[in-house]
Amino acid sequence: MNTIIGGSGFVGSRLIALLGKEDCINLDKNNSPFFNNITSICDIRNLKKLIIPKESDSVILLAAEHKDDVYPVSSYYDVNVQGTENVLKSMDKAGVKNLIFTSSVAIYGLNKLNPDENHPEDPFNHYGRSKLQAEKVIKDWYNTDPAGKSVTIIRPTVIFGERNRGNVYNLLKQISSGKFIMIGKGQNKKSMAYVGNIVAFIKNRLEKSEPGYHVFNYADKPDFTMEELVSVIESKLNISTSKLKIPYWMGMLGGYGFDLLGFIAKNNFSISSVRVKKFCATTQFDASKVNHDFKAPFSLEQGLNATLEYEFINSKKDGILFYSE
Repeated sequence: MNTIIGGSGFVGSRLIALLGKEDCINLDKNNSPFFNNITSICDIRNLKKLIIPKESDSVILLAAEHKDDVYPVSSYYDVNVQGTENVLKSMDKAGVKNLIFTSSVAIYGLNKLNPDENHPEDPFNHYGRSKLQAEKVIKDWYNTDPAGKSVTIIRPTVIFGERNRGNVYNLLKQISSGKFIMIGKGQNKKSMAYVGNIVAFIKNRLEKSEPGYHVFNYADKPDFTMEELVSVIESKLNISTSKLKIPYWMGMLGGYGFDLLGFIAKNNFSISSVRVKKFCATTQFDASKVNHDFKAPFSLEQGLNATLEYEFINSKKDGILFYSE
């Protein structure tokens, strides 16, 4: 039996569908849109109510605070760090020794040169810092008593797919509208991960259940430059967007303007200085380790095509959406 913590969200819903609900228990602070009959409501910040069943073979910890604009910023650490500590304590109480934890490539920071799993950490925001701290909590837990334990840390790049309303969807929507304008030169490379491949890799790690402590970057290859990505999307949608390019400094100036407006109006806009910075940054990551013995079921272009087909070509409207960065 697999206990999934945070399984009501985007990745968790796809993971339960892949593993089969008869083999899963979902612990989440929200109801599940698809699997409510196996869902128990709990918040990982509350240790007393976080009860991992003793019949669990493995725990998959997906729950996280991850949006760009969370306030107060202490929420990142309450959920991502203290919440992780609580999960480990609950695992100890239940006698569960197998853990899969979804961290993030955000621990490396921006504009790094294709970092692999041994690259120095340099997170640039609270999300990345809190995920790095959570990893250290897990490493200490493992080192204290490694006997019989199996730990997999997965550091995915930006995840996209059907029903997700994150940064990749916002980009696809802008391009599909025909109103997209490039900020910067468009030569920065972007690593991306299709949700169907992420959950397949989690399943792969569950089946291996390798003893020891294992860390993997996850990204689907090859990496596209922003110009190449826009071209792939234009081709699939049979559209053409403006070839005008806004200088980076001008885009950042506009982002700061929206930051100020958001502060005054107490509203979050889809454009911000952080999102402009992330859009123009090179976020390319070495995933050769994960690809050494894992074959992703979908190519990156197949994942993009499936998402475009679902969202914009033969749009499905059932109201079930997942919001993330």
